[in-house]
Amino acid sequence: MTRTLWIALALAGCAATQGRQNPSTALQDAGEQSPAKTSSAASHGVTDSGLADLLEAHWEHLMRTSPLWATDLGDHRFDDQLGEWGPEANSKSREKRAELLAIAQGLQPSTASDQLTLTLFIQQLSSQTDREVCESDLWNISPRHNPLFLFNSLHQMHPIHSLADAENFLRRLDAVPKAIAQTIESLQAGIDMGLVANAESTRRVIEMADATLSMPSEDWPIASAAAPAGFELRTPVVQRIDETLRTSLSQYRDFLQEAILPIARGENAETLAALSNGQACYTALIKHHTTLSRSPEEIHKVGLDSLEQIHEEMKALGAGLFETEDLPAIFEALRTAPEMRFSTSEEVLKKASDALAHAKSQMATAFDPVPQAECEVKAIPDYEAPYTTIAYYRPSAADGSRPGTYFVNTHAPETRPRFEAEVLAYHEAIPGHHLQIAIAHELEDVPTFRRVMHMTAFVEGWALYSERLSDEMGLYTGPADRMGMLSFDSWRAARLVVDTGLHAQGWTRQQAIDFMLANTPLAKNNIENEVDRYITTPGQALAYKTGQLEILRLREHAEASLGDAFDLKGFHRAVLGGGAVSLGILAERIEQWIQAQQVE
Repeated sequence: MTRTLWIALALAGCAATQGRQNPSTALQDAGEQSPAKTSSAASHGVTDSGLADLLEAHWEHLMRTSPLWATDLGDHRFDDQLGEWGPEANSKSREKRAELLAIAQGLQPSTASDQLTLTLFIQQLSSQTDREVCESDLWNISPRHNPLFLFNSLHQMHPIHSLADAENFLRRLDAVPKAIAQTIESLQAGIDMGLVANAESTRRVIEMADATLSMPSEDWPIASAAAPAGFELRTPVVQRIDETLRTSLSQYRDFLQEAILPIARGENAETLAALSNGQACYTALIKHHTTLSRSPEEIHKVGLDSLEQIHEEMKALGAGLFETEDLPAIFEALRTAPEMRFSTSEEVLKKASDALAHAKSQMATAFDPVPQAECEVKAIPDYEAPYTTIAYYRPSAADGSRPGTYFVNTHAPETRPRFEAEVLAYHEAIPGHHLQIAIAHELEDVPTFRRVMHMTAFVEGWALYSERLSDEMGLYTGPADRMGMLSFDSWRAARLVVDTGLHAQGWTRQQAIDFMLANTPLAKNNIENEVDRYITTPGQALAYKTGQLEILRLREHAEASLGDAFDLKGFHRAVLGGGAVSLGILAERIEQWIQAQQVE
């Protein structure tokens, strides 16, 4: 993962084109946090003065209203702030987005480069405007979308290298109670409109809050924030936990328990279909995440067709691995054979590190250029691990102070499949998210928003494409690891069926779990976390397979058009060289690249 962000998540659209980014989603999916030098780069490479002014105004607004994201991008003007989180801020965000979009639609730049930039800018703002129908800030609660997730991660998002950094960190902690109060205000507004979260996700967040509240203040994650020499930070942080933060978190937890959970969407009503705006919301989310106008029925069928093909590949590989082509027997062996599971958390982390090192050593066989930013592996923090997905990626910091990070879930290692460890690393790191996002960040002569833009279908489609590409590059150690590749592909195909089933065809949570158990070899705990993710972030999971299939289609078209003149490194340059773009624009770029190769 994109996911949520930070991928893992996540979750959600591009912060760079939202009028306001809810800070609690800042770590979610791949590409959600992305570096930029300063706001002065907002119009870099743009020749049209009107477009340049628009991009500067847009970026300045984003930095002021998304101060945590600004810090991560290297803009430190707002390092003492958390931003506004309530309904009033959301309303102002919509007004600003509408104003910027109206200006953009009136521009007519003369160069092809500026026109492409303008088209992408309009696509992003239009998509965010369409998503307003969902009113997500008023009801969306999940293990990756809540204040606790943010505040337990604040010490990671706010590097402390100086006394000023430490003082600003404390000021941000002082702003936490207000942010929590505004979050509660938003959720209350949702209740008033009849828009509430689903019960299972609400229960999980309550459990997360209880786990943190049960800790001694000295053990809270933010109490481990590193301080520069000469500044004693731990004592004032613990003091704030004791005096204000514990109380605020308790108020949030109690609001979920007492106000949300009794009326939350329960069994057989977990999905968007249970919300009054659900159908319109899902239509907007499909377009937002896939960048295409596809019906749920069409996507559902693509998923079923893809699963049929992948299952045939699994049967062929299973004949060698388990001496059977019976799919249920193959799934059972993959889920239960002791040799297919890890024993310790250390083993999980080592396997992830070894796979990343192997991929780094082979990058140049398929890519030129390769990214300059480094990538490292870390375990998902303990407070989050039991409630979240198997992994996610966090991009590197703008100033080089933090490499890209592949976070892997080492909780309950006996449930973590060995055979999926390599494909997971290749998806999240190299040649997947890290390679693609780092190359985008290092692009020259393009404005900042294009370097940080997160088109889910492109970003996640590339990462899924990379899983099969890794096989071409010889990265998989053996047949079991290649089965992991097929397992992941079946997972993404099943997502098309499950997501549309849940939100457009009336499926229940249990029905979705049962379908994935029957059609993928994923572990049950992973499936349950994933289904809950699809319920709380509708449409996002559709982007993976949609994007992968389009990149594969474009590659097949290029290979057929160019024959022996086809160059894989050149194709990858053409795909990645414009940053994350919509699938329609990607198709235009590849067609132009093909024509250029034919002329040569």
